[in-house]
Amino acid sequence: MRRARERARGQMQPEDSSVRAGYVLRKLLGLLPAGWRDTAYNYLVLTRMDRPVGALLLLWACWWALWLAAMDFPPWKPWLIFTLGVFVMRSAGCAINDFADRKLDAQVRRTRARPIAAGTISPGAALIVFAVLLVVAFGLVLLTNPLTIKLSFGGAALAALYPFTKRYTHLPQVVLGAAFGWSIPMAFAAVSNHVPPIAWLLFLANVVWSTLYDTEYAMVDRDDDLKVGAKSTAILFGELDVPVIGLLMATFLVAMAMVGHRALLGWPYWYGFGAAVVLLGWQLRHIRQRERSACLEAFRNNNWVGLALWIGMALALAIR
Repeated sequence: MRRARERARGQMQPEDSSVRAGYVLRKLLGLLPAGWRDTAYNYLVLTRMDRPVGALLLLWACWWALWLAAMDFPPWKPWLIFTLGVFVMRSAGCAINDFADRKLDAQVRRTRARPIAAGTISPGAALIVFAVLLVVAFGLVLLTNPLTIKLSFGGAALAALYPFTKRYTHLPQVVLGAAFGWSIPMAFAAVSNHVPPIAWLLFLANVVWSTLYDTEYAMVDRDDDLKVGAKSTAILFGELDVPVIGLLMATFLVAMAMVGHRALLGWPYWYGFGAAVVLLGWQLRHIRQRERSACLEAFRNNNWVGLALWIGMALALAIR
């Protein structure tokens, strides 16, 4: 087991520039008995607890919905349920994704150190992790209301479907966007017991946003994906990838402007919106040469886009 982990560490650099998070995890795991450390570390990597940016991208969209549904700070119970649920469902999605991609990951520079591809966790164990996390997530949903419970089945289906779509369509990023954004109608249902039109507008905006940032992510792997036969929007767009990402950014911003207008959000939201415009403009300029490291940095920069919009939204609602 130790040799396998050392081999995985040696291959990890192309996958992870989030070295600091992994370092902190290893320090914390040093408190465990020696025989448990390797196993615990591998399962944390499987569920991407060493790379929280993916969970934060889900969190901002979920918090947009919670704040808009409540038109203020949301009630503590749905806020806690959905905040915990974001991390649980993101971890579940990562586990089923690695199971589905176990053969592809071993052939891609960025992903060959993932635990299943590196042989440190078995495919069957990953399926068990996925099932357990789904049960935990469903247990959280049971604390809400019947409408939210009904909607949760759609979210679980999208999370399980996404990893397999890259074999059959060049639009897996769109499916991922729907999976990432499904917390939006669920959050509205949990807070207000109905899903108004603005919730679906926010959902569509998030699908566009997820598609653009996951296309930036897919640009990192495009050469390897072409070799192994995986499909993505980065491959579909080809040489038009940067202009299309720019178009997606413009569409996302128009949709979020419509959200702000329909919700009658005041000036703090528009300051946050302006910050998002600047950040997205930086991303578009940064990826113009299509360098792997630049595309990965642009993808991670979307965390600040989501945060800026949420801060603006929360402040605008607080001063109404």
